[in-house]
Amino acid sequence: MIVLGLLMIVLAGAAVVAVSWDEAATATTTASFTVFDRTFQLSQLEFFFAGAITGAVFLFGVALMFSGMRRSAVQRRRLRDSRLEARDRVSRLEREKQELERRLEETPETPAPAPVADRDRDGVDDRDESTAPHPRADVPHQSAADQLVAGRRGRPATGR
Repeated sequence: MIVLGLLMIVLAGAAVVAVSWDEAATATTTASFTVFDRTFQLSQLEFFFAGAITGAVFLFGVALMFSGMRRSAVQRRRLRDSRLEARDRVSRLEREKQELERRLEETPETPAPAPVADRDRDGVDDRDESTAPHPRADVPHQSAADQLVAGRRGRPATGR
């Protein structure tokens, strides 16, 4: 936006310089200008409106340039604040680490507790649990007829 604003300011300035360079344009009732091999004939009223449009383009260019500069300043401020915040966070973590290291050096070493073997995740150490079924659980006795038959066993041979 800054570049676009500067471009509009330069174009408005070039138009003012081109008009002020031509003395005949201000002395006569009609002014003729040649831009890119094309000639324009303007009356005094049209000449006034062209000047007003040129001034509006200049002011719009200045507004674009300032808004771009303001946006850049806000971005720089946010970046600076986030860097300061990160630096503060790192220093706070370093102080916390030093405090924990100091506490660790001051406390006597205690043996680490034995790992708990709780494979079934019921909250009880499996080494303390009995592997037998629970006394209230009834497990029916299976007979030989209840066995699962797979393949050819249990079927008569067909001669294959």
